[in-house]
Amino acid sequence: MGRNPLLAALRTLRGLPRSFPATAGPPPSTSDPEFKLPKRSSLSIVILSNVFLQISFFIIVSSSSAFAEHLGGTASFSGLVIGIPTVFSALALIPLMKYDGGKYKLPLHIACASSIIAHILYGSAYAANFLYLILMGRIVNGFGFTGFLYAKRYCTDARFVGLRRRTMLAGWIVVGQGMGLSAGPFIGGLLYKVGFHNAVFNGYTSPGWVMVGVWAVFWVCVTLWYEDETKDTEPSPEPSIEMTTLAGDRQTSGIDISGPSSSTEISRISQRTHDINIDPEPSIATTEPAYKMTAHQWGVVACMCWHAMTCFFVLGAWESNISVYGAASHFQWSPFAAGNFIALGGILTFPFLLSNLILAPRVQDRHTLALGSALGMSGLLIMMGLLAADRVTFLGFLVAWFLVALGFNLASTVTLSLLSKQLPGEWNGRTSLLIQYSNYLGRTTGAIWGGSGVKVGMLRYVGLEIGLVGIGALMFMFLWRDLKAKTG
Repeated sequence: MGRNPLLAALRTLRGLPRSFPATAGPPPSTSDPEFKLPKRSSLSIVILSNVFLQISFFIIVSSSSAFAEHLGGTASFSGLVIGIPTVFSALALIPLMKYDGGKYKLPLHIACASSIIAHILYGSAYAANFLYLILMGRIVNGFGFTGFLYAKRYCTDARFVGLRRRTMLAGWIVVGQGMGLSAGPFIGGLLYKVGFHNAVFNGYTSPGWVMVGVWAVFWVCVTLWYEDETKDTEPSPEPSIEMTTLAGDRQTSGIDISGPSSSTEISRISQRTHDINIDPEPSIATTEPAYKMTAHQWGVVACMCWHAMTCFFVLGAWESNISVYGAASHFQWSPFAAGNFIALGGILTFPFLLSNLILAPRVQDRHTLALGSALGMSGLLIMMGLLAADRVTFLGFLVAWFLVALGFNLASTVTLSLLSKQLPGEWNGRTSLLIQYSNYLGRTTGAIWGGSGVKVGMLRYVGLEIGLVGIGALMFMFLWRDLKAKTG
């Protein structure tokens, strides 16, 4: 008696796995979705946009206090000038995200246009002899600084960045941060030193006019070479279960699915299974349920937001305080000297930030966070000791600034990449927004706090920062196990 095709088909269906590999063997590393990267020219444009935004943020740091005082402002007003852009950037983010369509070209064009207008306003303040034109220019800069969020989101976008590439790309974002921290104050201080004695292009305004030219050239590059990803580059869908079953049974059950006879065989099977109820594979017919976060995951999100805020609070405070404290203390620094000091600390961090790009694929994000926080805390404690002993030397101040700059820049590399590894890809927009708002909150309040550091007392100034870092340390010690994520 011949083999029953119905029973053969049912046995095959019962023994099927829930999914099928796309290839017979493991995919090569170049096609592994965990290691994928976007188009190189577009990625380069995004990383460069972050560099130029960082330089735009920092280039006025060394001379803004002197510029504000020349036009009748105070040191606290100078801190406000440094920190105010992030407030307006935060206000602009949500409306912009409604129109970006999940893409990045529109935000890039907005960043270029806003930066050009902002630097023109800043550069015109001297000739107009109007203090608040500086503030207006920095407010418009804030609309351009929305690009900070899009750079971070691009580097963790699950559609075209593999899970094991995200910390590495976040490292490139922080390298850009370090470049802005080094090059911005140095260039600003150098331009102040050179002077260019005229009402339009002088030591106060030249940083603005130089950045107008830089952004104009970069805008042309964006137009020529940046391309949004045209399609989702996630792995192609698996073959359907019905087609795989029929194809796999051509040899074992004697059913030929090609040619006229296939319809006859399938019709016969359909008649003989008239009274048999076979449930379809549920994973094919149903959609994925809404993702629900656990209490521990919410704790991880809160921990990363706190660390993002703290890192930028401390960095922003030191960046705005160094020129104020340097001028008021026994150092008697000019804007040029203060800019050089800020830049020197940033330059010293560079070898370590570049090493982080190499080590990122081998080190867990939570270890990077712990190391960065420990280095930053050690810098704060050194500065506290120097202030308490009233023995702040150039070398001691530099060591403290170097450890603060290295530690908190290093810690800031993982705040978003860690969340992107623990949460689904569709949450990337929400998590990047939360982290960016935390960055903005820290940057704004830190810049104001740093500008007021001499007035409130330098011991209180550093003490608050130590307290914030200590709270963060308690959080990640409590959530240590929940912070584990894949390397890369």
